Amino acid sequence: MTSGTTATATVQYEDERVRVTRWDFEPGTSTGHHMHAHDYLVVPVSDGDITAIGADGTAAGSRLAAGGTYARRAGGAHEVVNSGSGPLSFVEIELKQPPVS
Repeated sequence: MTSGTTATATVQYEDERVRVTRWDFEPGTSTGHHMHAHDYLVVPVSDGDITAIGADGTAAGSRLAAGGTYARRAGGAHEVVNSGSGPLSFVEIELKQPPVS
């Protein structure tokens, strides 16, 4: 299911504690294999189907719901592919440092 076409990633904000990136996927496009060094949140802008492919090549499909929030832990190489029939967008909020208390 790995795609040869990369989705568009646009960093919308970044400072020493957080990076906010918007991902826009046409059907069949992907993030490419990568690993997150920090915990992060995924907030879908639109509903859509994705397939996450792990470093070992295993694939798992899931459905993202617009407005939902999905927390993810750092580590573990993966790739995300838009496996639906329409465009898909989500915002990724990477927590580069713990919040200041």
